[in-house]
Order: sequence, then structure tokens, then C-alpha cells
Amino acid sequence: MLSAGDKAPSFTLPAVGGYGEVSDPWTDGTTLVAFFKTSCPVCKMVAPMWTKLSEGGVRMFAVGEDPPEAITRYNEAQGQRVPTLSQPAPYDVSRAYDIEAVPSMFLIASDGAIQHALAGWNRDTWNRLAADLGLDEPLSTPDDGLRPFRPG
Repeated sequence: MLSAGDKAPSFTLPAVGGYGEVSDPWTDGTTLVAFFKTSCPVCKMVAPMWTKLSEGGVRMFAVGEDPPEAITRYNEAQGQRVPTLSQPAPYDVSRAYDIEAVPSMFLIASDGAIQHALAGWNRDTWNRLAADLGLDEPLSTPDDGLRPFRPG
């Protein structure tokens, strides 16, 4: 998996919902790019947190490793309200980012430099990232019933 300090690989992917294509979304400002798959249980668990980040003012795009129709159903079922892109097999963008598991996230600066890279779910790490990005409340607390750590 690429890490902080690496250059984000360029990509262009279709947006779900007929909104055209999106190319290198970080060029308009620091952006969180999150990779997921609709069949991933950990992705389903973190979908509401991605919504919290996006609705909390974080510029974010989710990249689904599924067809647009499956992603639309997933977003509705999981309450994931994040601009979402669809990546067709053989998942060239995921391979360019050297993703081994989903969910994986990359915070990318406007110059394309990766500032943070996270794989799986880790409550403390995700909460620190959310605080660094300006969210006032944590994404998860010990009493919300979620495990503190889940690999992707």
C-alpha cells in the first residue's frame, strides 16, 4: 500500500449517478480518497463514518470496486452519502495504490502528495484523522458497540 510521502497515482473514473467522470479530485484541494467493496463487512461498518467525514466538511470521494448499480444500492442500504466513483475490474486504480485490503483511505494534498494512508478500521487512528481534519466529535466512541480494531 502506498504511504505518506508517496505521490498519488493519477486516475479518471465515472461518478455513480450519471455525474460524468472525475479526474484527480485532489487538484481542487486536499481530498480523502476511500476505497471500498460492497461485499466487505468492515466497509459496511465504516460507511456511516465516511458520511460523518463528508458531511463534516471533509472533501472526500469513495471509490467502489463494483458496478455503479451495486454501489447505488450499497450507498442507500448503508447510508453512505459520499460522492462515489465506480472502478471496473481489473481494478487498475486500486492496483496503482497497491491496495491489499478494503477499506483503505488516502488523504491527498492538492499537489498529489499522500499525507496519510490508512487500511482497515482502527478507532484511535480514524478519530485522530477526523480531529486533524477539523471534526469536533470523534467518529467512534468505546460505547458505540464497534470493535476498536478490524483489519480490512
